[in-house]
Amino acid sequence: MSGMQMERRRSLFPDFTDWFGPDFPRFPMWRPALDTHPIPIEVTSSEGTYTLRAELPGLDPEKDIEITVDGDVLIVSAEHTESTEDKDHSEFRYGSFLRSVRLPVRIPTEGVEAAYQDGILTVRVPLEAEPPTGRRSIPVKRSRDPETGEKS
Repeated sequence: MSGMQMERRRSLFPDFTDWFGPDFPRFPMWRPALDTHPIPIEVTSSEGTYTLRAELPGLDPEKDIEITVDGDVLIVSAEHTESTEDKDHSEFRYGSFLRSVRLPVRIPTEGVEAAYQDGILTVRVPLEAEPPTGRRSIPVKRSRDPETGEKS
């Protein structure tokens, strides 16, 4: 068996979702009545930029995707409508998609960029430099006398 790698599983019960699919069972208490699907995401942060990549294949970014900000929360929502043609089989997901992500800092009003290419939405948020933590000294400067303008 040299040269073969073991498949890496992330779930304690990997076969459960393979057997029944992520939608099993579809009881209202397990899934919202609106049938909103979660959006798969990847998050990275480096060099003062927070980057969120969301998997949203088959959408028109100008019509179907909406990005909103509420303080430090970035909200990505989308709507994928089913085509009217008859299908023999379909495993595509249709309906509403939603994902909210809380960032470590407040989202600035300027500099946020969003782009969509090959089914991947990429949102880049510039992060402001964090204030230094821990104990530090603040220098005290000699003030000027308001009447003479000289240092007192």
